[in-house]
Amino acid sequence: MATPLRPDRPPLIGVCGTSRDDPATNEMAERVGGLIAARGGIVLCGGLGGVMAAAARGAARAGGFSIGLLPGDSPEEAAADVSLAIPTGMGEMRNALIVRACPVLIAIGGAYGTISEIALALRSGRSVIGLDTWEIRPPGGHIADPGIRRARAPDEAVNMAFAAIDGAISSA
Repeated sequence: MATPLRPDRPPLIGVCGTSRDDPATNEMAERVGGLIAARGGIVLCGGLGGVMAAAARGAARAGGFSIGLLPGDSPEEAAADVSLAIPTGMGEMRNALIVRACPVLIAIGGAYGTISEIALALRSGRSVIGLDTWEIRPPGGHIADPGIRRARAPDEAVNMAFAAIDGAISSA
């Protein structure tokens, strides 16, 4: 069971997606990171390139903070704009740490690591906001898993994330 959120602490919002550079996905991620920071949240990501670097860059440009949980052993692996780089030495298993630390995850685009974060978040009862990301269907299912709430734009994704956090605080 998740620990109740404290309204006196800035919320951690997970941002996940591919480490490959893609201009459209990076633009969305940078906007998401900036909007999270502008609202007083902290971006938590895997700390590498692509979506992760773009979200950290957006947070930095908005005067905010980001944390990168790195797969390797060196903080030097982190993207330039990550505020706090934490090497885990856990490889892809660090995805579980990202998910468990955040009440909500925004998935932007993605590769196979993103699927693992989405699955872990849904399994853990975390809110998942999808922005141009994977669709997951259960076996034999014809309809995408309703656990991923779809956003059409970065602004909507961040609004949905903060609404999920506000709901978690008020029900605690």
